[in-house]
Amino acid sequence: MSLPRRVRSAVLADPAVRALAMLDLPRWRLAGAVGAGSLALGCAVGLAATSAWLIARAAEQPPVLALSVAVVCVRALGLGRGVFRYVERLVSHDVALRGVVDLREGVYRRLAAADTSAVARLRRGDLLARLGADVDALADLVVRVLLPALVALVTGLATVVLATALLPAAGAVLAAALLVAGVGAPLLAGRAARAAEVEAADARGAVAAESLAVLDGADELAVAGQLTARQDALASAQARLDEAAERAARPAAAAKALVQLALGAAVVGSLVVGVPAASDGALSAVHFVVVALLPLAAFEGVAALPAAATSLVRCRAAAARVLALVDGAPTAAPVVEQTPDGTTIRARGLSVGWPGAAPVLTGLDLDLEPGATLAITGPSGCGKTTLLLTLAGLIPPVAGTVTVGGVPVHELSDDQRRGLVALAAEDGHLFATTLRENLRLASGAVDDAVLLAALGQVGLAAWATALPEGLGTVLGSAGTDVSGGERRRLLVARALLTGAPVVLLDEPAEHLDAGAATAVLDELLTGVEGRTVAVATHRSDRALADAVVEMAPAGRCR
Repeated sequence: MSLPRRVRSAVLADPAVRALAMLDLPRWRLAGAVGAGSLALGCAVGLAATSAWLIARAAEQPPVLALSVAVVCVRALGLGRGVFRYVERLVSHDVALRGVVDLREGVYRRLAAADTSAVARLRRGDLLARLGADVDALADLVVRVLLPALVALVTGLATVVLATALLPAAGAVLAAALLVAGVGAPLLAGRAARAAEVEAADARGAVAAESLAVLDGADELAVAGQLTARQDALASAQARLDEAAERAARPAAAAKALVQLALGAAVVGSLVVGVPAASDGALSAVHFVVVALLPLAAFEGVAALPAAATSLVRCRAAAARVLALVDGAPTAAPVVEQTPDGTTIRARGLSVGWPGAAPVLTGLDLDLEPGATLAITGPSGCGKTTLLLTLAGLIPPVAGTVTVGGVPVHELSDDQRRGLVALAAEDGHLFATTLRENLRLASGAVDDAVLLAALGQVGLAAWATALPEGLGTVLGSAGTDVSGGERRRLLVARALLTGAPVVLLDEPAEHLDAGAATAVLDELLTGVEGRTVAVATHRSDRALADAVVEMAPAGRCR
């Protein structure tokens, strides 16, 4: 019998159900994990039943051969429990981790193809939490929610069938106790933990955002006198997370207590119905021992369900945050393949700004012929980076147009844009690998001579040669073992190595002393291999550039 349409729609709209669908779990692997888990728990139930039978039968002092099969079964079931548990963990984690990888890739692809307004209002730490911790948490849907529930269902039914075969009344008692523990306890745990876990999800996002802000901007915050305030905000967010975790632990403890009460009731109930049956001869003494001890093993599966219910609440909150990111990512306008006629950059009546925010620049008209240089100057925070991102096609214009070779740059396909425009962003990443591989991210086919030539253009050739392993020297995570100025120049060198005819550079001389900054800007603004170069800088070195856009805090260019 199928579910009513309204119920079916509500189930399919549940964030956890949608997340499971997005994980795209292979059914045969999932079935294998359920089978292995059921066999492991079945071995535990069989071990308890067989051991009880063996002890009771041995008390009757039968011939040893009458016990040999049971002895072998006890050994086999004891070994099988560990083996099948290992197989279940191996298969279930493989299924879950593969699903998480596919899900994260799908989210990345969706965001890459989406309009920039999808993430424009998110703090970077919150975005990192959603793409990292929240997506990782969805693996628990498989390992800690779905599999325990299915395994408990399979083994619970099998145990009730066994108890019913021995004594129908004992089977009814066991079934009732399992229903209370397997349904009532998870409902109690899930209902009580829901509010606490939703709050914990928000608190985790706040902790990630504040941690990233403190780690990335510690020096700037210290200079501005804001470091202590941000550290206090981080401590407050962590305190909220700890409080939410403590509140979530209380209902879990109550649910576990309910499971133990149900287990005790099942044992007592089995004795109540078993003693008269054994006295009347309807149940042998050996089978009576099995019936009395069977609930102890049968409850092993349902004992994990309250924790599964709590994990489900946590996973549902994480799934809702991930799905809000995906659902809130409007698909960008379809790209129409157009072939740019050259690399001339033209802007007419251009206004730039982040989606949903006020423009930081209006009324810009600009013409840059191939090989020309542009200096974008102005104080920090006036919108230089926003203009560069608009010229790169990563943010659509608020008004007006900006074209490359006659084609609106934000309408170019990703491949076309990468072939035409290279951007060295202020917050570009250096990876924990060799200097050579960090530079080869731009082009994997270049040799060391070309890499050194690019480093020479940014004044780092001698520095690279003096490193212990030269280009083979491993940089720390995020370039932590290079100075701020070296990091910026490495990002510029990587942009130059792309071979793109248009190169956009964001503050390439930041963190450099006056002499080094002047040398780098002189090299870039006098032209790089005939390519069009736009440099955002707060310095006033405008004489070397063919064109200058001076940004003003009021939001207009001069």
